[in-house]
Amino acid sequence: MAEKRNLEVCFSPSLLHLYDTKDKVVVIIDIFRATSTITAALANGAEKVIPVASVEECIALGKQYTGSITAGERNGRVAPGLQYGNSPLEYPIDFIKGKTLNLTTTNGTRLLHMVKDADKIIIGSFLNLSAVCSYLVAQGKDVLLGCASWKDRPNMEDNLFAGAVVSKVKDHFEISCDSAHIALSMYENALTKESLLEYLKVGSHYHRLAGYGLIKDLEYCTTVDLHPVVPVLKDGALTNNK
Repeated sequence: MAEKRNLEVCFSPSLLHLYDTKDKVVVIIDIFRATSTITAALANGAEKVIPVASVEECIALGKQYTGSITAGERNGRVAPGLQYGNSPLEYPIDFIKGKTLNLTTTNGTRLLHMVKDADKIIIGSFLNLSAVCSYLVAQGKDVLLGCASWKDRPNMEDNLFAGAVVSKVKDHFEISCDSAHIALSMYENALTKESLLEYLKVGSHYHRLAGYGLIKDLEYCTTVDLHPVVPVLKDGALTNNK
């Protein structure tokens, strides 16, 4: 029997320096809402998603290419100068198919740019949970689940997704990481509730986005396995793994 690979969970970008990402598969997690938006856009036919760190860079990219959309948020709201926001519901197939989405967000795209030496970087969300888990098992590599958090403070929804991944793949990996076991306990607790979103209602990010009238976004972002795609980063762009 082949030796099991290791799986770890990082709860915040501020903790990333404590983990070795070299030659690992790193899963970027920003459930509310960047990684959910990326997953939805690619599932609905976007040619690619280009994650950028700054609003200024996003605007510049939008001017360079036709069929290129500038989108993103700061503190949960559409950033000034961008055309669209960070809602997965803004990118249905009849709008996004064949287009490039340039996206910048407060937390998710920031973490993605912090990971420098991974073997592969992929995007995880509840929307593509099973597809991500199958991909991780098939790669035969060590894995780091990286939670984008909220301005470096761990949040419930990203940790919950990490726990869902651990629950599904734990028989295939060696898991000696305390953060992974904490995340797993969260997920097992959430399964006793009416829904994942019900479990997350005590969270600060839920209250923040709900206060902006984004309940439909939150419901969508906690829908499991709606989009069986795996966004993979290559040459600075995210595309659907074939």
